[in-house]
Amino acid sequence: MERKKEILALNAFAPAPGADLVSAGLGEDLAHRVERRRRSFGATSVLFYDRPLHVVAARGATLTTADGARYLDLYNNVPSVGHGHPKVVAAVRAQVGQLNIHSRYLIDVVDDYAERLLAHFPAPLANVAFTCTGSESNDLALRLARLASGGRGVVVSESAYHGNTAAVTEVSPSSYRKGGPPSFVRTVPPPHPAHYGADVAGGFARAVAAAINALKAHGHGFAALLVDTIFSSDGVHADPPGFLAPAAAAARAAGGLFIADEVQPGFGRTGTNMWGFARHGVVPDIVTLGKPMGNGIALGAVVTRPDLLAPFADAFGYFNTFGGSPVACAAGLAVLEALAEDGLMENARTVGARIAARLADLRPACPAIGEVRGAGLYLGIDIVARADGRPDPEGASGLINALRTRGILIGAAGPLGHTLKVRPPLCLTADEADSFIDALGAILRG
Repeated sequence: MERKKEILALNAFAPAPGADLVSAGLGEDLAHRVERRRRSFGATSVLFYDRPLHVVAARGATLTTADGARYLDLYNNVPSVGHGHPKVVAAVRAQVGQLNIHSRYLIDVVDDYAERLLAHFPAPLANVAFTCTGSESNDLALRLARLASGGRGVVVSESAYHGNTAAVTEVSPSSYRKGGPPSFVRTVPPPHPAHYGADVAGGFARAVAAAINALKAHGHGFAALLVDTIFSSDGVHADPPGFLAPAAAAARAAGGLFIADEVQPGFGRTGTNMWGFARHGVVPDIVTLGKPMGNGIALGAVVTRPDLLAPFADAFGYFNTFGGSPVACAAGLAVLEALAEDGLMENARTVGARIAARLADLRPACPAIGEVRGAGLYLGIDIVARADGRPDPEGASGLINALRTRGILIGAAGPLGHTLKVRPPLCLTADEADSFIDALGAILRG
């Protein structure tokens, strides 16, 4: 049986314990920099690739390293409108020079951004609470759901990742290197015909209902169904459109809430909708935001109904010192403007479709390419053994590092780490997409 991988182990720099990094091929300068990082970070040091990168600059969809080499970035979705986008740079520079403080004062840019952000959500999602990260957002969402429902139990997908606070690590099965989530967390297989046959929507909803019943039978009650709406850590699952609606209905019928984690698919990445949940024709009870929201400036949020937020505020109150600061909101406002002015959602749709079409053309000559899933500029490409089509995590890892030598950066996803994760800045051009496919084909044919 294939061994599942913890999320931080995917594509990680992992030399043998005690290995001499210089003789291992890193060279004196790079080996020194890796050891410097290890001394400071200790066991929490996480670096990418067999040969880590020393990056010094970035613009658009390109990273530049200290030796002047340029790399096409297909991995980093945090700078969603592009590394160093001039609109974001100008907004942050101007605001940090004028005013940056917490949000307990009336500040125009904070209120402007809140209104502009909420205008992108359907009724009755009319309130926003700002945080700094997606982890904080999911932490707050769980607190809201547990207070509203009276239950503690949470249902998530098998390889979900929702952040790194104590509370959200418990609902992130992919974070565990040893053991697994506590008993008040139940997991369900991701939405795919391999698990549910032709009726993905019905099968997924039945699995959620069964997990809810198990939670109640063990005395935990039920608070929420929490899903990343593109199931990125499970290997990227976006289709068929609409499959989330029956599962959300099952959660509500059981007295719980539906929380849509939009940290990965949100802000136009799927190419047809601002949010991943809209692809499924469902309105969540709570939406959580993070990563791409500030294009690299720490900014997250919880968007929810007033009737859920008010009782929580009565019971606990909520304030986040850095959440919703003027500088963060200036960055967020610039991101929304860049998305619209640069046509980035449409770009995600067209360039993502181009990548998918070219992969389909490449597949007959490259049997290592398995199923391709996703929407817009969030795609998962399974890498499989040529002989029998089984998942090939080692092949995927080798391919990731081979692409790096050709100046293309990409990551891995899925429980086994055999899925290439394509999630570039949304400004990726057609020519840049073609260079990725050309490189991929050359490596696989070679």
